[in-house]
Parts: sequence; structure tokens; C-alpha cells
Amino acid sequence: MKKVLVVDDEPKLRKILQLILSEMDTIPLSAGTGEEALTIVEEENPDLIITDLKMPGMDGMALLQEIKNREPDLPVVILTAYGTIDSAVEAIKKGAEDYITKPFKVEEIKLRIGRILELIEERRKAEYFFEEFRKGKEFGDIVGNSLPLREAIKLAKQVAPTPAPVLLLGESGTGKELFARAIHLSSPRKKGPFIAINCASIPETLLESELFGHEKGAFTGAEEKRKGKIEIASGGTLFLDEIAEMPLSLQAKLLRVIEEKQFYPLGSTTPVSADFRLITATNKDIRKLVEEGKFREDLFYRINVFTIKLPPLRERGDDVITLARYFIKKYSSELGKHPPELTPEVEEVFKKYHWKGNVRELQNVIERACIIAEDKITLSHLPPELVEQTPAYEGKIGKIDFHLPDEGVMLEELERQLIIEALKKSNYNVSKAARLLGLTRPTLRYRIEKYGIPVKE
Repeated sequence: MKKVLVVDDEPKLRKILQLILSEMDTIPLSAGTGEEALTIVEEENPDLIITDLKMPGMDGMALLQEIKNREPDLPVVILTAYGTIDSAVEAIKKGAEDYITKPFKVEEIKLRIGRILELIEERRKAEYFFEEFRKGKEFGDIVGNSLPLREAIKLAKQVAPTPAPVLLLGESGTGKELFARAIHLSSPRKKGPFIAINCASIPETLLESELFGHEKGAFTGAEEKRKGKIEIASGGTLFLDEIAEMPLSLQAKLLRVIEEKQFYPLGSTTPVSADFRLITATNKDIRKLVEEGKFREDLFYRINVFTIKLPPLRERGDDVITLARYFIKKYSSELGKHPPELTPEVEEVFKKYHWKGNVRELQNVIERACIIAEDKITLSHLPPELVEQTPAYEGKIGKIDFHLPDEGVMLEELERQLIIEALKKSNYNVSKAARLLGLTRPTLRYRIEKYGIPVKE
């Protein structure tokens, strides 16, 4: 939640404003003097300051000037009586965000402050993406050197300078948003905002408002006017992730925006221009959805101008090890630890595992391992199900004629004894023992560690 500092020498007015702000999902702070306000700014780093113009000691104008000297981007709203509006206008010229006259109505305060807080959020998003551009990342954050990945990057670099809509296809966790952001940062719109929406994560009833915005009173709960993401993305890129999850009714409205370059916010009769580059993504077979009537064919052809298919991690060869080491370095740095090394057994598991969650799943596995590992990441630091689900070596396993005794068995003890027997038969050669048991070497290593079985090297 955003912090809002109220500065006024009248305790009653400060209390009223704090109550109003607490109803707006903000954290209200208060100061009775300009000097006290500067201390709070230093300690609490508020997002917005609302200050009275007339105060003893350091007045609102002097406070405004001091804040702008220290924090030029910190927005300040001036409170002023009707008789001093000229001074408020002067404050605007000196950098104040807005002014509000006293006495004021509660709804007016909520509306004006709400709009300013929304504007602050939009600015921060824009500043973030400008910063991303200044860092020159573009495609530099996409880690890997496999042929399928290089082909996808090549296509993305070719389409980035053009205005063509891009459709990214790939399983969950393959980096579709990372590619979309890289395309944006390599495009002529790189200085504009990059606005991402996951169509599957927002309820259908809210998605329309999120995209198109709404006027005050457009529906129950619409207490103030709000811009939609399409309007906020103006001059930049709009990324619609999981577009196959968008309801058919909204698909029709999105198609109209693409064709007419304008739209109407909910409850408005005034059109708004739509100037954005569109990138979409899905992990579904969208052509099949078109055939089944679950996705509009005309919209499909609008978004499918340039398609890039992102390869799953299991098809990227040694990229899985390169990515693992990249994430080890990243999370170790965040934890303030020396990066642990991957043991050969763990590397073998990583190469053979199916990775249904792709890069996102690998990232989670590495973050967990970095927390609990010291010098090396071993099989015991991996989720047990990951090791258990690693495909076994090819080879036939002899049929066992086993009958469960009436008194039953302790399954874990039976497994432990079988592992010990296999190790003895193979003269403690783990690879041979694994083949005898129909397991991969990493899986057997994991179970040896699990049961604490001594292994003669």
C-alpha cells in the first residue's frame, strides 16, 4: 500500500484526512509542522504529501521547495482556503501536483487523491520500463545457446523493429513474457510503457474494466473514473498473456480496437484513441480452439501476423545446466552466500527430467536448493518427486516372482535391503546397481542418501 503524509497544524483536520485515506487502502502518516514532515519524509519515504499552505514556522510553500530540492519526483498536493487560491496556483508553478480548496467534500478528496495515486503508479511503471531500456537488456536476459532457442531469438529480433502483431506460442514457463519484453525493448516504442495482462488470472467480470477502463458509476463499485490498460499502453506495447482464455465477448471488442484504433471505456460515450503495439501469447493449441468455435477466427488472423514458437526446456539440451548455474548465481547473491556447485548426479537428473513447468520449474528448484545447500547441490537438496520422476535407463529388468507374506512387509526396509543386495552384486558400482534395480543412477544415489546406506568407492 502507498504511504500518504498529511501535514497540517490543525489536529482535527489531520485526523479527518487520515480517516479518509485509511478508507482508500493507503497508509496515512501525519505531521503538525513542516520540520516534522521533513523528518518523516527521510524516515518513511512516503509516496505522496498533502500539506496545508498556511502553517506557523515552515509554511506549505517553503516545505514544497525543500521537498523538491531533496526529492524532485515526490508529488505534493497543496491544501488551501478559497482566499489563497492565487498562492496555490503559484505552488503548482513551483512543482506541486495539485491543490484542493478548503472546506472540501469527502468524495472530492477521494476522487482527487485516487487519481493522483493512480498517476503515481503509472509513472512508476513507465520509469521501470525506461530503466529496463537504459540497462540495455533487450535479449540479454534470455539465457541459453541451444539451436531452438537461437532460432526463436533470431525471429524475435527480426520482427522487433516492425509494428507487426506478434503471437508467442509455448508451454507455461518457457519465457513468453521475457520474449515479449525483449521485443518491446528492441522496438521503436522502447521508450513507451510495456503493459502486461494475464487474461487467465483476472475474472471475466473484471477483465473488461481492466482492459478498457470505466467511468464513475459505470457499474456497482465503480466509485471513480479509471483508465484501462489499453489506454495506459498508449505509445508502448500491450502484452496479452494467455489470450486463449479471453471470453468471446471480449474478443469481439478487442478485434474492434485493433481495427478501428479506438475504443469506449465502460459507461462512456467518448472514444479514446488506441496507439499500441500488440503482443499476445498462449500455451494452448489456438488453431484447434478456432476450429472448435472457442476462439474467433477473425481475431486469430489479426494477432497471428508473426508467430514465434518457444521451445520447452527438455528440447534445449545443455541449456538446462546453463540456466541452473545462472539461477544459482542469482539466488546465492540474494542470500549472501557463495554459489554452490552442481554435482554430476544432479546434472544428470536435470538433463533427463521432463520439466513440465520448464524454466519456471527449474528456477523454483534452484531457489529451494540454494537455501538449504552449502558447498554443493546434491540429490538430497532436490524435491524427492523430481528425482523419482526422472526417466529410467533403457534396459530390460528381469521378472521377479514375489509373493507378499501374510504378515506383510515394511516396504521401505524391503527397498533398503534390495539396494544393499544390488550394491553387493555389482561390487558397489552404483551405475551397475542402478541398472539391476531399473533405476537411473541419480535416483539410486538419492535413495542411498535417503536410507543412509554406506557405499564403498
